[in-house]
Amino acid sequence: MEGELPFSAPNGGKPGITWYKVVGDLETSSSPPLVALHGGPGAGHEYLASLTDLVELRGIPVIFYDQVGCGRSTHFRERMGDDSFWTFDLFIAELDQLIDHLKIRQKGFYLLGQSWGGMLAAVYAARQPEGLLKLVIAGGPASFPLFVECGKQQRAQLPQEVRDVLDQGDRDGDYDSPEYEAASAVFYSRHVCRISMPDEVKKAFFHLKDDPTAYITMQGPSEIVVTGNLKDWDGTEDAKKIKVDTLLLNGRYDEAGELCVEPWFRFIPKIKWVVLENSSHMTHWEERERFMELTGTFLTKY
Repeated sequence: MEGELPFSAPNGGKPGITWYKVVGDLETSSSPPLVALHGGPGAGHEYLASLTDLVELRGIPVIFYDQVGCGRSTHFRERMGDDSFWTFDLFIAELDQLIDHLKIRQKGFYLLGQSWGGMLAAVYAARQPEGLLKLVIAGGPASFPLFVECGKQQRAQLPQEVRDVLDQGDRDGDYDSPEYEAASAVFYSRHVCRISMPDEVKKAFFHLKDDPTAYITMQGPSEIVVTGNLKDWDGTEDAKKIKVDTLLLNGRYDEAGELCVEPWFRFIPKIKWVVLENSSHMTHWEERERFMELTGTFLTKY
């Protein structure tokens, strides 16, 4: 089932919509549904498509949607650099509206956020919303300063010639040259996706290139260069307020490495942390079977 939900973004200045898709049957399933929050911001829902395994293996309906600013939902290209617009509150208002529209609060729902989506999911869970049953954070940093430090450490391990190109890009601000993109691809192949990149993941990069407004404003020009309004964000206090059982997943080679996800484990009261040993940031593709087994067991075990 696919649909479009009217969404009036706070101070958006124009009417908007949120596009969504439900895989599985919300009415007949005995399981609460899983709402999937994609990363970026702005990467779109497609790269989370492997989560449909949970429908087949565990009977868990999965709700995908494109957050505003990307994909089939309303774009706000005119809000480039507008820190007052691109906020957690914007995306939480959209999420709340979708949950209410689909009438899943009463039955209850699970929440899975990947990367930026993990940050968003954690902030939302910290507000202790009605109906939230369990939380999965996959490759979501608990602190952006620590995420930046992870990136510095990983970047330092790259070949010298790759580091030289990246350093030059930092100096002249040219992040779009073929040389810089090639050097960035080396980092991505180590710390973002270590397998041949699935088409669905390529779609995420297409979205980010097609409309980078939210990504540049909140993150920066790339995964390596963080200049956006999230650069000082820290989720420690939010972590303490999360009351639901939480599963934390990341990859051994993840750009969201141990340093920046560990605070979730330290401060969320009820949490289990599993590191997938043969993965980087796309654990749900790189170790798909293991990821689904961990997630499915966590969600269905009471």
